[in-house]
Amino acid sequence: MSKRNYKEFKFGWPVILSSTFGIGLGMSPLPFYTIGVFAIPLTKNFGWGMDTVMGGLTVFTLAALVASPLVGYIADKIGARKTALWSLLLFGLTFMAFNFNMGSPILYYFLWGLLAFVGAGTLPMTWTRAINNWFNENRGLALGLSLLGTGIFGAFAKLYAYSLVESLGWKMAYVGVGLLPLLIALPIAYFFFRDTDDPKVADKVAKLRSDIPDHAKGNTAGLTVKEALGDWKFWLLAFCFILISFGVGGPIPNLEPLLGSKGFDAGDAVILASSIGYAVLVGRLLGGYLLDRFWAPAVAFLLLSIPAISCLLLQSTDLTYTNALIAIIILGFGAGVEYDLMAYLVSRYFGMKNYAAIYGFLYGFFAMGAGFGPVVFGKFFAKTGSYDTILGYAAIAFILGSVPLLLLGKYRDFSKKNT
Repeated sequence: MSKRNYKEFKFGWPVILSSTFGIGLGMSPLPFYTIGVFAIPLTKNFGWGMDTVMGGLTVFTLAALVASPLVGYIADKIGARKTALWSLLLFGLTFMAFNFNMGSPILYYFLWGLLAFVGAGTLPMTWTRAINNWFNENRGLALGLSLLGTGIFGAFAKLYAYSLVESLGWKMAYVGVGLLPLLIALPIAYFFFRDTDDPKVADKVAKLRSDIPDHAKGNTAGLTVKEALGDWKFWLLAFCFILISFGVGGPIPNLEPLLGSKGFDAGDAVILASSIGYAVLVGRLLGGYLLDRFWAPAVAFLLLSIPAISCLLLQSTDLTYTNALIAIIILGFGAGVEYDLMAYLVSRYFGMKNYAAIYGFLYGFFAMGAGFGPVVFGKFFAKTGSYDTILGYAAIAFILGSVPLLLLGKYRDFSKKNT
């Protein structure tokens, strides 16, 4: 990496730091990583079925479909900093409010819906808006670093929530998890997270742009939401991300029972499934590095079509430990690059004018695949006693979702008239 490239990190590292904590302790990982921990005590205390508990994710997903573009629009209007700070505060408080539930499924589902609306500002669309403004030449790597938090803190949150449930009970565990964004992510964001239009960092922005003359090229230009929604490239990405997120999001929450159905004992299944977290981290960094150096759709095609192999490996009737590990690592690479890719492609093909709102609309399609994928996988297993059939469909989804990305063409130059 050249000396010139290092300049962006010299000025933009506080934004990466705050984004890593903000994304990692926000809406993207915490609810998904901890719901399994709370499931058993909720079923025992309230007599709910597992479908009732997991139904919260369905409500959460549906609410996110509406909330993500709405909050993205707000972030474009009032700024990423204000949106992120308020969302972290309200997200943490709402998560803590689950401890007030006395057994009402209606209240439980209401809180899941509310969590999606107030927490949408903690999604990557808000933080990556600032990342894209601070970074140009190393945008992919910067996005990858900022999104590392989903893997790091997601895994930590699962263990943390479990320890709180065991020692203090499920009610206090909800409070303890809700305190994470309030006591860690919020203060860091308050002191370090600022977009390039913030007057308090004007001197740094001026120095950055003087050292790297092309840095701000196109950073305030781009398509409006209306223009993006009328662009075939938006709908191609929407189609691709539904399929890709289904392929990634479907098997990951089902890995333990999937491996169990292949003859692995519980201990080996947990160890193998946990390895996906490390693969996600590598995928984030590798994907970000490649996005800065090669045409993004080609990188996406490579990294998001290969996981089809993992689905085929997991179908094997005599699945070995080694092949299972290879399959999970490959799947983790795909999971690691998807968020980076979405942020990168939106910035390169639609610009920064309405970046957060456009990202929010695309995230809605992503949430559809990721939210309903685990349910579809679970239903296939319940009916057939095997994941083999749905794994075959997931392999097809990876191919059908990655190949069309090659049609996107060259990046748009928003320093000129939109094309």
